[in-house]
Amino acid sequence: MATKKETADMSVELKLKSLYQLQTLLSKIDEIRTLRGELPLEVQDLEDEIAGLTLRVNKFQEEVAGLETDINVRRGKINEAQSLIDRYKEQLNDVKNNREYDMLVKEIEFQSLDIELQEKRIREAEKNIAERNEAVEAASKNLKEREEDLSVKRAELEEIVNETRAEEDKLREKANALEMTIEPRLLTAFKRIRKNSRNGLGIVYVQRDACGGCFNKIPPQRQLDIRMRKKIIVCEYCGRIMIDPELAGVKIAAKTEEKPRKRSIRKKKEEEQA
Repeated sequence: MATKKETADMSVELKLKSLYQLQTLLSKIDEIRTLRGELPLEVQDLEDEIAGLTLRVNKFQEEVAGLETDINVRRGKINEAQSLIDRYKEQLNDVKNNREYDMLVKEIEFQSLDIELQEKRIREAEKNIAERNEAVEAASKNLKEREEDLSVKRAELEEIVNETRAEEDKLREKANALEMTIEPRLLTAFKRIRKNSRNGLGIVYVQRDACGGCFNKIPPQRQLDIRMRKKIIVCEYCGRIMIDPELAGVKIAAKTEEKPRKRSIRKKKEEEQA
C-alpha cells in the first residue's frame, strides 16, 4: 500500500494514468449495475407498496375490532335499558298516585328512546364493519398480487446479481487497491466530479479537439498543456479532468488532408474557356 508521501510525490502523468485506470474499472462496474436495469428500484417500490398495504389492512382490522367492541357495549346498554323498562312496567301496577305513574311512564319512554339510539348506532357500526371488511378483502387481494410480483422480481434480481457478483467483486477489489495509490485530495475531487456527471465519467480524453465528456471544443493551447502532462487540467465547461488520448491508451487515427478539389476544378474550367 502506497504511503501518503509516495502518492504526493507521484508525477502528474502517473496520477492521471492511475485516475483513468480507476475510471475504466468504475465504468465497468457501472455497466454491470446497468445490466440489472430498474429491477432494484422495482423491488424497492414493491416492498414499500406491500408495507403500505399491510399497514392499511392492519388499520382496517383494528377499526373492525373497535367497532365490534362498541356494538357489544351498546347491546349491553340495550339489555340494561330493557331490564329497567320491564321493572318500571311492573311498578306501574303498584302506583299510588298520578305523579308516580307519570314518572314511571317518562322513565319507560326515556329507556325506549335510549334503546332506539343504541340500535341506530349499532346499525351504523355494522355498516362501517361491512365497508371495512370489503376494503380489507380488496387490500388483501392486492397485497397478495404484489407479494407474488415481488417474489418474481426478487428471483430475477437474485439471478442477475449471482451472475455478476463475482465479476463486480473482482473489479471493486482492483478499484479499491488503485484508490490507495491516488492522492486523497485528487481522489475526492475525482469522485465529486464523477458523482455530478450524468454518465459517471470523472476523467476523459480529448476527442477530435473536444472534451470527451461534454464535447465542447478545446483551444489549441489548452490541448498542448494537456499533452504536456505537467498539471491537472479540467474542462472549463463540464469540470471533468482531461488527459490526452495517448496516455489513455487510445489510438487516434491521423488526420488526412483533403485535396483542394474545388480549386482544381475551377482551374480546369478556366483552361477550357481559354
